[in-house]
Amino acid sequence: MRLEAFTEGTVVEVLHLGPYTSELPSIQKLDDYISGHSLKAVGRHHEIYLSDPRRTDPAKLRTLLRHPVEKV
Repeated sequence: MRLEAFTEGTVVEVLHLGPYTSELPSIQKLDDYISGHSLKAVGRHHEIYLSDPRRTDPAKLRTLLRHPVEKV
């Protein structure tokens, strides 16, 4: 684990519901939105975990998937 500070600016985000292993369709929705709205993904996507995987049923996990973007 590491602590890293960064400024992301404008982002596109989607709330993923379910296990981490099933994030791919949510990431695809994020990518489709970016390409369909004259945006360009910049940098790396990151995740914000809203649920504790030690206490939450995997089907009920909530994760924000975020990707910094800029106008094309």
